[in-house]
Amino acid sequence: MGPVPDPRDQAGLVKLTHLIYLLHTIAVVIGITSAASIVGAFVFGLPSIAAVILNYIKRGDTHGTFLESHFRWQIRTFWFALLWCVVAGVLFVTLIGIPIAVALAAGAGIWVIYRVVRGWLALNEGRPMPA
Repeated sequence: MGPVPDPRDQAGLVKLTHLIYLLHTIAVVIGITSAASIVGAFVFGLPSIAAVILNYIKRGDTHGTFLESHFRWQIRTFWFALLWCVVAGVLFVTLIGIPIAVALAAGAGIWVIYRVVRGWLALNEGRPMPA
């Protein structure tokens, strides 16, 4: 077991984790209020790209804290959303796959909203995310 993180450092990391959830939320709102899809804005929008970069830069600082699970949750949300975008894109190039691609993109958008909301609520309660 490594050294116990300084509570002051953890308070700063909690604020950073809130900021990352906020950036993801901004990307979702952009997807809802623009011509972009929710999942498209989430994956390709600057707010979420900045958020995932922050996740990777500061991930090591969260080791051993409940925030480690939030960073893992946020990173996985981003990469799985990208995967669903790629799958939907591949399906979209076929005539038969277009309805499936649209449904997949819509479902992925709802899934992204769920992940952001669930994660941020857990963070507000000081709870880790499930593995």
